[in-house]
Amino acid sequence: MKKLFWCLAGLAFIAIGTPLFAQEPETVQTVVATNWVAITSGFAMAIASSFCGLAQGKAAAAAAEGMARNPGATAAIRLALILGLAFIESLALYTFVIIFIKVV
Repeated sequence: MKKLFWCLAGLAFIAIGTPLFAQEPETVQTVVATNWVAITSGFAMAIASSFCGLAQGKAAAAAAEGMARNPGATAAIRLALILGLAFIESLALYTFVIIFIKVV
C-alpha cells in the first residue's frame, strides 16, 4: 500500500510540474545553447564501443580455448564465433546509427 502511495505521489508530482516547463520566459536573452545531444552521443558511442571490444575479446578467448580443448569441433566453434561477433558488432553499429539520426 505504501509503495502504491509513493508511486501515485511521484506521478502527481511529475504531472503537476510539467506545465511549468511549457511557459515562455519573461525576458528573452541571447543565450548560446550547448548541443547536449552531440556531447552525450560521444559518450554513448564510447561506452558501446568499449563494451563491444570487451565482449569480442572474451568471445575470441573462449573460442580459442574451446578449439584447443576439442580440435574436432573447430568448424562448429568457428561458425558460432563469427555469428556471435556479428551480433556483438551490431550493437556498436546500431548505436552509431541512432546517434547519427539524433545528431543530424
